[in-house]
Amino acid sequence: MAPGRTLWVLLPRQLRDLPADLAAIVALVGLTNLTVFAPVLSETPLRIGFGLAFPLFAPGYVAVAALFPERGEPPGEGDGGGIDGIERLALSFGLSIAIVPLIGLVLNFTPWGIRLGPIMLSVSGITLALTAVAAVRRWNLPEAERFRVPYRSWLAAARTELFEPDSGKDAALNVLLVLSILLAVTSVGYALFVPKEGEAFTELYLLSESDDGELVADDYPTNFTVGEPKPLVVGIGNHEHRSMDYTVVVELQRVNIVDNETQVLESQELDRVQASVGDGETFQQPVEVAPTVSGERLRLAFLLYESSPPAEPTFETAYRKTHLWVSVTDRS
Repeated sequence: MAPGRTLWVLLPRQLRDLPADLAAIVALVGLTNLTVFAPVLSETPLRIGFGLAFPLFAPGYVAVAALFPERGEPPGEGDGGGIDGIERLALSFGLSIAIVPLIGLVLNFTPWGIRLGPIMLSVSGITLALTAVAAVRRWNLPEAERFRVPYRSWLAAARTELFEPDSGKDAALNVLLVLSILLAVTSVGYALFVPKEGEAFTELYLLSESDDGELVADDYPTNFTVGEPKPLVVGIGNHEHRSMDYTVVVELQRVNIVDNETQVLESQELDRVQASVGDGETFQQPVEVAPTVSGERLRLAFLLYESSPPAEPTFETAYRKTHLWVSVTDRS
């Protein structure tokens, strides 16, 4: 006996007797989890392909298979208990679109939440459970009434249509069809392997520490005393599609606003933050802001530059900027 045949015989009878379409779903579940969680495969376009096909089709297909284990009858024949291939395909997509969001809704109210691991485990588990139900329901039917995917008849019909056309017009249409399919596959493959880069930008933001120690974008200090530092956190998010070197200049500026135009009358540099941030990464750095001059409605400016800033940093020359309006009093 050949080695492959020996391995096949060693499998449990339930797996050996599993219908081909349900076995394909089991394989899809396994391959999807492999491409999602395997360290090397998870970085390839295979993850996108399987990640789309699995949730959009597999759960609904096995749900339909469990509900309708019998084969569909041609129009005008039988009692209409089954459904045909097109109806089965359409219901598969429709039920998948209904089942997967419901799983996410349930997970949202659990301690695990809507995260990749719990989602994959839940959708995979429900898909495999429905596959088992579908297989049992088919096995309980007489063999002649069980649904089967007519692979052989489809292949025979396709071979006849492609290689034995009835006329020259049919042959031309066949060539056009094949070219269209190749064009579609090529377009999808290009989109997967050469994804379009999104907009390139950098985030600059400020955070403060709440009473419970959490960093929040709220409740910033606005009242200072000369020489007494207060903490803030400068955040930088790099979405430039490349590693970046940044410098953030912290200035306290005395300004005058006339006709919606801001004039800087005096400025003092309080601190500088330098950071090298990889693409898609976030950098956060605590800074101690200690004003050296007093005044009402002073502008505490944070000016971000790519690489080194100019000799005299200004709002106009900064790549990104943010600010707080503060009041600084002299020491008592």
